[in-house]
Amino acid sequence: MANDLGDFADELGRCTFPPAGSAVSCAVSGGADSLALLVLAVAAQCSVTAIHVDHGLRPDSGSEADYVAAAADQVGAAFESRTVSVTLGANLEERARDARREVLPADVLLGHTADDQAETVLLNMMWGSGVRGLAAMPHDGRRPLMRLRRTDTERVCVAAGLHPLRDSMNDDLRFRRVRVRQELLPLMNTIADRDMVPVLCRQAEVMADQQRMLDQQAAHLDPGDCAGLQAVDPVVAAETVRAWLRQQPGTTVDRATVQRVLAVAAGDAVGTDVGGGWQIRRTRQRLRLVPPER
Repeated sequence: MANDLGDFADELGRCTFPPAGSAVSCAVSGGADSLALLVLAVAAQCSVTAIHVDHGLRPDSGSEADYVAAAADQVGAAFESRTVSVTLGANLEERARDARREVLPADVLLGHTADDQAETVLLNMMWGSGVRGLAAMPHDGRRPLMRLRRTDTERVCVAAGLHPLRDSMNDDLRFRRVRVRQELLPLMNTIADRDMVPVLCRQAEVMADQQRMLDQQAAHLDPGDCAGLQAVDPVVAAETVRAWLRQQPGTTVDRATVQRVLAVAAGDAVGTDVGGGWQIRRTRQRLRLVPPER
């Protein structure tokens, strides 16, 4: 690699890569953020494998994999390719993300930046998310670039002699995230007369702190104990039920469902549906999850 560790000292100081020598895989699409992730992971002296996922959504997607392979070779990383099938249609972004998740390692590093975090806060706000949703993406070690901006990742690519690919979908205003990026955030910056990305990222950190506190309190409660759920603050009771339901695939954890479960705990009903064929039933002051009939 032409650039050594010192060339990216400022960027690395704001990243959260594992210790030098650690084996890591990086999801690399060929865009500036993921290429910067690749470069900085190598600069952090990790043993890096770049993984490209071909969704088959564009005629030139095969050449994108070749480009990422060449970029990985240029910076001194290994390369692997994955292929998934995603058809055009509704919820394309979500389906493509789910398809990627199925073929990438569970601990793969992702190139999300502070700008992505700010967009996620606003998108989750539009969905009416609670504290967990407004905390947006976690600082869990899988997103080492979360304190960098897109302008930083572009500079890293230039310094490394890489020319990022341009995904036309990133300019397609049919996608809500693109509209948030190109229309909503610039308008918010103008109205506030300041850069709103750091503000939204700080807000996400505040929400994450509050969510951790709720998680800690909820962890000490038995979600099946009707009396216990009624004895604590309703917010903690709701979080306890929500965490319980998340353990079962297919259940719904929206506010309406959680409130119905709490109504069962309070004795206002003997049971309720919680999605995916699962039901909550109350017997002798205990709640139990009843699985779907097979």
